[in-house]
Amino acid sequence: QVQLEENGGGTVQAGGSLRLTCVLSGRRTFAVIHVDWFRDVPGKERDVIAGWRRDRKETYYDDAVKGRFTITWDNDKLISVLKMDNLKPEDTGRYYCAADEGSSQYEYWGQGIQVTVLP
Repeated sequence: QVQLEENGGGTVQAGGSLRLTCVLSGRRTFAVIHVDWFRDVPGKERDVIAGWRRDRKETYYDDAVKGRFTITWDNDKLISVLKMDNLKPEDTGRYYCAADEGSSQYEYWGQGIQVTVLP
């Protein structure tokens, strides 16, 4: 069974850092071409905040996190890392990762992980 699992969430003071990981498992090999991280905040739509695409050789970020968050994908270890620095209270939310191998968008979803940033 293919699984995508996030780890690394928690509570941090404003200005602090967290490192979220998203690990893909369930098969010996994957051909991931796209990974996005989403943030879910009550009362708002789930938004893409960072992403990586192999075919376009690009990473992209929501303006709200640009310069503070960094996304990577390691195809050997099948891990995406979302490094979050200079965290703000408005970064509080549930974070999800999603990935696909190109046959359809977001074939795999994680269960989500909570990040809370205190003022």
